Amino acid sequence: MIDETMIGKGVAAISAVDADFRRGVEEVGHPAPRGREPGFASLLSAIVSQQVSKEAAAAIWGRVQLLMPGGSPLELLSHDDEALRGAGLSRPKIAYARGLAEAIASGALDVEGLSSMEDEDAIAALSSLKGIGRWTAEVYCLHALGRPDIFPADDLALLEALRRLKGMEERPRPKQARELIANWSPWLSVGSVFLWHYYRGAPQ
Repeated sequence: MIDETMIGKGVAAISAVDADFRRGVEEVGHPAPRGREPGFASLLSAIVSQQVSKEAAAAIWGRVQLLMPGGSPLELLSHDDEALRGAGLSRPKIAYARGLAEAIASGALDVEGLSSMEDEDAIAALSSLKGIGRWTAEVYCLHALGRPDIFPADDLALLEALRRLKGMEERPRPKQARELIANWSPWLSVGSVFLWHYYRGAPQ
């Protein structure tokens, strides 16, 4: 979890090296802590949420949780495709969900061991599974594992927030964005959380 202590340290460190960031903090204040429990349920929730609205994702996730009250991979695998479709999962998402559950249940993905891996190794292990791209892997590492130096550069909200923060006419591309915030390291996760906060609260 990105907690208040980490946010305080990160905001101070980035503000010291980036005047635009410092001004942004003065405009919208510190972001709130962000986090989720690590494990199968969080990863499955990320798959459920892909390419649907927040409201739809919440409704589908609620129905999926009823099928697996213990939150375990084996509970999900005990249901047939018809039950999963009834919960609102599309055919591709059913395949992704089963793939994730099977990988964790078989030990092919050591979900608990992710916390001891280097950032890129953890991201690679997660994104090797169908249905989990780099963005999903990075967001999981940031929110669920509380890693301090993650910037999900493919996130459109982050890119738009960075455009506003830097007073740019066009939204930066992911590679350009990484270059623009390179001096925020090793606090990229705090920078990311701030940009999500800034995206919602900054002037257009």
